[in-house]
Amino acid sequence: MIVVLLAHVVGAALAGALGPRLGRHVFLLAGLAPLTTVGYVAINAGDVLDGEAQAESYRWVPGLGLEFSFRVDALSLVMLSLVGGIGVLVFVYASRYFHGDEAGLHRFAAFFTAFAGAMTGLVSADDLLLVFIFWELTSVTSYGLIGFNDRSAQARASAVQALIITGAGGLALLAGLLLIQIESGARSFSELEGMQLSGTVITWAAVLVLIGAFTKSAQAPFHGWLPGAMAAPTPVSSYLHSATMVKAGVFLVARLSPAMKEVDTWRFLAVTVGVLTMLWGGYRALRQTDLKLLLAYGTVSQLGMLIATFGVGKDKLYTAGVAMLVAHALFKAALFMIVGVIDHSTHTRQIHELSGLARKMPLATAATAVAALSMMGMIPFFGFVAKEFVISGFLAANFALIDWATAGIVVGSALTTAYTLRFLWGAFADKPGVETDFHAPDAAFVGPTILLAVPTVFLGLFPSLAEEFVHPAAAVLEASAAEVQLKLWPGFVFALGLSAIAITGGAILFAFRRPIERVQERLALGIDAAGIFQAMLSGFLRWAANVTGIVQSGSLPAYLGIIIVAAVAIPAVTIVGDVTTPDDLVAAESWLQVVIVVATMAAAAGVTVARRRFGAVLMLGAVGYGVAALYVVQGAPDLAMTQLLVETVIIAFFVLVLRHLPDRFEQGPSFTQARVFRLAVSGLVGIAVMIIMLASVSERTEVPVDAEIAARSLPEGDGSNIVNVILVDFRGFDTLGEIVVLGVAALGVVGLVRTGRRERAGITEPVTPIAASQPTDRTGPTDPTTPTREQTSV
Repeated sequence: MIVVLLAHVVGAALAGALGPRLGRHVFLLAGLAPLTTVGYVAINAGDVLDGEAQAESYRWVPGLGLEFSFRVDALSLVMLSLVGGIGVLVFVYASRYFHGDEAGLHRFAAFFTAFAGAMTGLVSADDLLLVFIFWELTSVTSYGLIGFNDRSAQARASAVQALIITGAGGLALLAGLLLIQIESGARSFSELEGMQLSGTVITWAAVLVLIGAFTKSAQAPFHGWLPGAMAAPTPVSSYLHSATMVKAGVFLVARLSPAMKEVDTWRFLAVTVGVLTMLWGGYRALRQTDLKLLLAYGTVSQLGMLIATFGVGKDKLYTAGVAMLVAHALFKAALFMIVGVIDHSTHTRQIHELSGLARKMPLATAATAVAALSMMGMIPFFGFVAKEFVISGFLAANFALIDWATAGIVVGSALTTAYTLRFLWGAFADKPGVETDFHAPDAAFVGPTILLAVPTVFLGLFPSLAEEFVHPAAAVLEASAAEVQLKLWPGFVFALGLSAIAITGGAILFAFRRPIERVQERLALGIDAAGIFQAMLSGFLRWAANVTGIVQSGSLPAYLGIIIVAAVAIPAVTIVGDVTTPDDLVAAESWLQVVIVVATMAAAAGVTVARRRFGAVLMLGAVGYGVAALYVVQGAPDLAMTQLLVETVIIAFFVLVLRHLPDRFEQGPSFTQARVFRLAVSGLVGIAVMIIMLASVSERTEVPVDAEIAARSLPEGDGSNIVNVILVDFRGFDTLGEIVVLGVAALGVVGLVRTGRRERAGITEPVTPIAASQPTDRTGPTDPTTPTREQTSV
C-alpha cells in the first residue's frame, strides 16, 4: 500500500511540473496514480476476499508507539475499488472536460491526484491517528479543488465553507478517537475488532466521532458545504462529492458501528440525523432548477440513508449498506458526469433552458436513464437490489425508533423518485417553445458515463456477482452478514410493497410538481444553510475583532505580565494542594539574613512604585546587591562576586540607556492602575515561586546531587573549594559560555561609553553617498567646511 501512496505523491509532483506543457492531457498522466490503486486491488482481491487481510506497518515514533500501519480487508478493498476505478474514469473524463487553456490547470491536476492519494490512505489506514491525518488531508486538498476558479467569489467562499466545516469536524473526530484509544487501549481498527465499547467516556467519544462523520458526509445541519461545493468543476463533483470524499464519514461510521452497537447514543444520533437529512435533502432537491444542484441535494439525501443504515448496527443492514455504497457511487458519478457533458454541449444546466437532448444524444441519454433509474430504485438495476435490502433491513431491526425510521426511509425514497424524474425530464425532455443550442460531445467525453452504467445493469441482473465482494465486506463488520443473500426479485414481501408505495408516491409528487413548487416558494425561509453559515462566520469574526481589541491592547507591560502570570502561577495553582512543609525547614539562620531580605523586598517594592526612571534603576540594583549580600552571609564569596559584577554591568547598561529617555515615567490617568497591576503581578509571582520551591523540596525522591559533588570535588577535581570545582570542572563548558557572554557584554558597554563620549563632544562621522563622491587630488586643497582628522580630534 505504501507503494500506491508513493505513486500518488509522484503523480501529483509530475502533474504540477509537467502540466504547463501537457495542457489538459496532464490528467491522463495523473490518472496513472489511481490506476496503481486498481492494480493493487486486482493483485490482492483474491486473498483479501478470502479473508486474508493485507497489513503493512512502518515505525514512525517508536518511543510513543506511533507507526504508519495500513490494513486492507474486504471493506477497504471495496472502497479502494471505488476510489481507484472511478478515479481513473474521472481523470479520463477531466482530460476532455477542460479546454486546456485554463490558468492553473496543472495545479488543479496536482491537487486532484493528491486528493486521490489522501482518500486511498484514509480507507486503507489502520492506525486511528493515521486515519485522522488522511482525513484532514482530504479536507485540505478538496479546498484547493473547490476553489480552483479563484477569480470567482462564490468558488472562494464555497472552498472556505467546506474547509471550515470539515476541518472543525476533523478536530471533533480527533478528540473522539483519542477518547476511544484512552478508554479501550486500542490504537487501530484491527484492535477494536470484537470489542464492545460502553460507558460515559465512550458515549462522549461516540458523539464527537459522529460530529466528524456528519460534517464530512454533509449531514444536517452541516450539509450546506456540499451544495456550495458545486461551484467546483464537474470532475470534482463526480469524484469527491459522489464517490469518495463524502463517503469518508459513511466509511468511518461503518467501521466503528460494530464496536459502538451497545452505545444507545450512537444509534440514536446516526439514525435520527441520517433519516432527517434524507428527508431534508430530498425536499430541497425538488426545488432546484440547476441540474448539478439537484444532484447535490440528492447526494445529501442518500448520504443520510447510508449513515442511518450503517448506524443501526445489524447484519442485514451491513450487507444493504455495502451494496448501497457501491450502487450510489456508480450511478451518482455517472449522473454528475453527464451534467458536465450537457453543460459543455449546451452551455447551460438550467432545466427550463434544456429541450430535446434525448433525440440529440440518444446513447448518453440511455446511459443516464440507467443510472437515474438505479438511483430511483427501479428493477432490474443494482440500486433496486440495494434499496430493497435497506428497507427490509429496517423492517427486521428492533430498536426504539424503528417504526419512525422505516417510515422516514420510505418517504425519503419517494422524494428520491420525484427528484430523479425531475432530473430526467429537465435534462432530456422536449419542452414546447424551448430551443437549446447543442454541439455533439466526443465519445471520450461520454464514455465514462456509459462505462459506469454497465456494472449498474449487470450487478442488478446478477446480484450473485455483487455478493462476491459485498458479503466479505459486510462480514468484516459482522460475520453473520455473509449469510444474507442479495436477490433481484425478493418476492411479494412487505418491503416490496413499501418500495412500490415510494415509487408511486414519487411519481405523484413529480406529476404535481408545479403546485408543489408554489407551496415550496411560500414556505421558503429566504435563507439556506450557506446563508446561515455566512451569518455565523461574520458574527464570529466581529466577536473576534472585539476580543482582539480588548486583549491586544498594545501594552508591552500588560503582555509581559500576562505571560509571567501564566507561566508561573498556573503551575503553582495545580500543585498548591499537594505542598507540604519539610520538617527541617528553617525560616532564617540569623537576624542578619532577615535584615538583608527585608531590605531587598523593600527595594523590590520600590521598583514598582518609583516615579523616576533613575530611582527605579537604583532600587533594582539594590535588589541585586541584596542577593549578593545573602551569598556572602551564606559563605559563598565566589557567587557573591559574580552577582556583584553582573549587577554592576546591568546597572551600567540601564544608566546609559536612560540618558536617552525622559527622566520620569508617564504620569497618565492609568499610572495608578499600572502600579497596582505591577505590585499584584510581583506579589503573585513571588508567592508562586515560593510554592513551587516548597513543592520541589518536599517532593524530592532522590539523593541531592550536592552530596556526590562534595564527595568527588577533592579527589577528582583537586580542589577544596567546591564552587570553583563546579565552575571549572563539572560545568566547564557552561562557564566558558558565561565568560563569552560577559566578554560580549563588556565590549558592548565599552562601545556605548565611547559613543556617549563622542556625542558629548559633538563629533559625527560625515556620510557621503557613494554615487555623489568624486575623486580628489590628495595633494590639492581641502573643502574648508569639512573638518580634518586633526580638527575632529581636538
